[in-house]
Amino acid sequence: MAEADAQAGSPIIVTAARSILPANALPLTIDVVDKAALDQQIAISGSVTDAVATLTPSFSPTRQKLSGAGETLRGRSPLYAINGIPQSTPLRDGGRDGFTIDGFFVDRVELIYGSNALQGIGGTGGIVNQVTVGAPTQEGLGGRVLLQGTADNDFHSDGFGGKAGGLLQYKAGDFDATVGATYEKRGVFYDGQDRRVGLNLTQGETQDSQATNVFARLGYAVSATGRIDLIASRFELKSDGDFIALPGRRLTGLPTSAVPGDSPGVPAANRTESLALSYTDNALWGGNFVSQIFFNRSRDTFGGENRDASGRYIASFQDPSIAPDGDLFDQSQNRSRKVGAKISYERAVPGFEALTATLGFDALWDKTEQRLIATGRVWVPPAEFRSLAPFAQANLKLFDGLVRIAGGARWENVQIKIDDFHTLAQTTQTLPAGQRYWGGVDVAGGKPRFDDVLLNGGIILEPWEGIRAYASYAEGYTAPDVGRITRSINQTGVDIDTYLAIEPIVSNNRELGIEVKRGPFDGSATYFWSSSDKGQLLVPGTGRNFDVQRQRIEIEGLEVNLRAQMPIDGLKLGIGYAHIEGRYDSNTDDVVDTDLDGVNISPDRVNLSATYDRGPISAIVQTQFYLSRTFHADAGRPQPDQRNNFGGYHVTDASIRYQTNFGGVRLSVQNLFDKFYIDYSSDTRLPTDNLAYFAGRGRTFTLSWDYAF
Repeated sequence: MAEADAQAGSPIIVTAARSILPANALPLTIDVVDKAALDQQIAISGSVTDAVATLTPSFSPTRQKLSGAGETLRGRSPLYAINGIPQSTPLRDGGRDGFTIDGFFVDRVELIYGSNALQGIGGTGGIVNQVTVGAPTQEGLGGRVLLQGTADNDFHSDGFGGKAGGLLQYKAGDFDATVGATYEKRGVFYDGQDRRVGLNLTQGETQDSQATNVFARLGYAVSATGRIDLIASRFELKSDGDFIALPGRRLTGLPTSAVPGDSPGVPAANRTESLALSYTDNALWGGNFVSQIFFNRSRDTFGGENRDASGRYIASFQDPSIAPDGDLFDQSQNRSRKVGAKISYERAVPGFEALTATLGFDALWDKTEQRLIATGRVWVPPAEFRSLAPFAQANLKLFDGLVRIAGGARWENVQIKIDDFHTLAQTTQTLPAGQRYWGGVDVAGGKPRFDDVLLNGGIILEPWEGIRAYASYAEGYTAPDVGRITRSINQTGVDIDTYLAIEPIVSNNRELGIEVKRGPFDGSATYFWSSSDKGQLLVPGTGRNFDVQRQRIEIEGLEVNLRAQMPIDGLKLGIGYAHIEGRYDSNTDDVVDTDLDGVNISPDRVNLSATYDRGPISAIVQTQFYLSRTFHADAGRPQPDQRNNFGGYHVTDASIRYQTNFGGVRLSVQNLFDKFYIDYSSDTRLPTDNLAYFAGRGRTFTLSWDYAF
């Protein structure tokens, strides 16, 4: 995927790896989606998240919704970052971290696969780091503009969408500035049978929405090797609220749809504001110095629904002390604020130049709560998170690069602070006699502390240039979804200081890989397996909410990718395959016995692609085959709900771009053959919910024009 860098012959430097060593010097599975490939995929699917999911076989198919809850990389949650700044809310995962910046401002996406602690908390499945546009290199004024329009297969008036974006860059000596803005209006989506795709009013939608993003970057070169950068971004995506959900019928295969109407309450929305100040010097005392302080604030508004799958009125977040049954409607909002700092220094050890060492320190403070905005009640109590983490890495080059040994350690020191709180009245308390009591429970707060030393290490063999094999071990560290856990406590006498359910998740990732980047071939094969003694499992809770269970989880898989240059100049063919299996301990006997379901693991997949890039023409045709899956348990164990088995489907996309003397014109088609299918998430969870049975998007056309000056 990193074609531009490879063709230029320059080594690929992956900033998310916290090292200036090239990717082939690290015992990791790494991909880089360059700007050309990223723009091509975004023109097809509309977002960075969809682009990454399409290109990466071990990434689960996206839900095509605003929320990415349940979307996984190698069976675990990925950490989304922008220039290394984590976008997740560690104590209450709202699932919105894939929509915090417009892809127009992203220069490339760096993917590091598997559990690791390189970027701190999060990333048990891997890291998806979005690197924003760099500083201008030419004196004077430059920039880029983008105009595009989108329509469904039958050109319905409510399905039209459009986007406009502009970027200006200016450089004068040591000073440079970049400013830009985008606006996007999305219409409703239509499936392969010409029905409106159903709406998830609670979790939020990208369809029937408007999004804006303002971006700025100011830089100043303080010396020949050192510079200061200030980067700011404000992204907001809001549902228009012009449609309401129409229940489907799972028994007959009729998906959830949508009809015109005013959605109740405030439509779902996502807003993220960030500010980062960095100082870098690539030749400080003979080494590379990187420092960054950042501020990030997000506000995730979840919608609400007041009708059940039968169309009957239902009360949301019922509390008889506020209103009688049937008269109360409410909805929630995540509010998170984080401040952090990162610093690292890397250089060859004096007198022993074959050894490169890195020292660093990361700090993060996050405060998050989930509040009900109509009545002002607190659903998830305000929780404060603090992480302090020094780390050290070393990379030793032996036998003139034939062998490399790498490894390091990170000490993660975490504190979580939660005051005393009372759960909502809807919480059901089970009494010893088997009776059930509505009204919530008192929970004693606390300030539990956790710390762990996280290790990583690996060896690389590169007998010939462009051919390497590696083996590695890395530990990942993240907080469970503390918000989901605390809001669902239904027993008295719980004390946060001793509540084991909020202990961090430590995952162990092992990999064996081989890569061939030589001549016309670019291929890799990786076998991986990971485990966590106290993993995080999403299970259905009340309504359409999902709760968290802490169980032992084991995951293993195989991923293969191959791209080859064909005899026809400019033509490349590619194939990718991922096979993933995951099991958990369903009865706490420390033996995994039941398959992870579709909420927690992706299906096996085959990707096929053909790309052409020569002269003014660049084009791609690609197909993703999502393979069927049946979920099992061992004999004698409770069987998973067989209604959640997955039947499989495949989708083909295409895009062609022609470069003129005045910009490039691109026509992209998502779901080229207008395939009707039920998306993976809907097909593998909530088997009786007719309001959560969504079809995938049908054939969709996007025509765009972009011009760089």
